[in-house]
Amino acid sequence: MKDHKRSMLERAEHYIYLGAGYILVVAAAGLLAAAVAESIETVREGHFADGIVHLLDRVLLALMLAEIIYTVGRIAKTLKLEVTPFLIVGIIAAVRRMLIITAGSASHVDLKDPHFQAVLAELTLLALIVFLLAWAIRLLAGAEPPAPGG
Repeated sequence: MKDHKRSMLERAEHYIYLGAGYILVVAAAGLLAAAVAESIETVREGHFADGIVHLLDRVLLALMLAEIIYTVGRIAKTLKLEVTPFLIVGIIAAVRRMLIITAGSASHVDLKDPHFQAVLAELTLLALIVFLLAWAIRLLAGAEPPAPGG
């Protein structure tokens, strides 16, 4: 009886992961479609740089969703949580923020301006975060046991 209940819970968990994955796929597809439409409209209004920055922002967000979809699929398949995909999502998120900050601040460069100094500090912290997350991925890759027969 206990095995039957455990099996039922495992199947329910599996279907929840699959449902969440499908919802994320639809959200990512919708996000990309909306981003293209919004960017085309922004470019038509004569704001080419804004349209490209917006499109880049949304594409990177869709990449984050894709990595989460991959992770959810792996969890549904193996029933084991993996850390590396979440670290990759963190790197994409930090790079996304760095690109948006850089694009928004490119026309306003004044080393004495407190706002610009805050932007530089945030970019420095984001770069450090990217480095640390990449280092964590490298450490995890080195800590994995060798494959059988290899």
